[in-house]
Amino acid sequence: MEKLGGPGAGLAIALENLFPPLPSEVILPLAGFTASQGRMDVVAAVAWTTAGSVVGALALYLLGALLGRDRMIAAATRLPLVKVADVERTEAWFLRHGTKAVFFGRFIPIFRSLISIPAGVERMRVPAFLTLTAAGSLIWNTAFIAAGYALGARWHEVSDLVGVYSKVILVAVGVVALAFVGIRLLRSGRGTRRRSRVDA
Repeated sequence: MEKLGGPGAGLAIALENLFPPLPSEVILPLAGFTASQGRMDVVAAVAWTTAGSVVGALALYLLGALLGRDRMIAAATRLPLVKVADVERTEAWFLRHGTKAVFFGRFIPIFRSLISIPAGVERMRVPAFLTLTAAGSLIWNTAFIAAGYALGARWHEVSDLVGVYSKVILVAVGVVALAFVGIRLLRSGRGTRRRSRVDA
């Protein structure tokens, strides 16, 4: 962090968007701590990391735009327990709530990276996408850099706290996914039984 400075922090955050296992919850407070030691300008740290967030999100947006709606639906038909109707419902939801999802998605681990892909698939207006991404990222990055700056050598307490928050989010996503699979399996089973009775 000391050697690469603000540009290095920005690059790390851009990569974090592309590879979510790289945690911004560690990178940002560490940048704040480095700034508190006078080895980095705190304003530059916020500016560079926000730029990195936007660049990483834009790369995923372009990936979504490249894939397009038809390819996403074609891929969904190959996945077990996923129907085209599920994709279409998700698409309808995004069309109604896409702007809020892109902005508030910046505050949710994993989701903050993935939300850029449907934004690209649905060809959300690029100026709106960049503005919402930059605004959400600016708030998130500033909060964590400021926390690292204020805590100094205890900057890791921020990542420890947010680590708990991230685990709660992941558990919630896992529960929702299991519920989806369970409901879909139950429906499939009922459909099979009904067909069997009709055949009989």
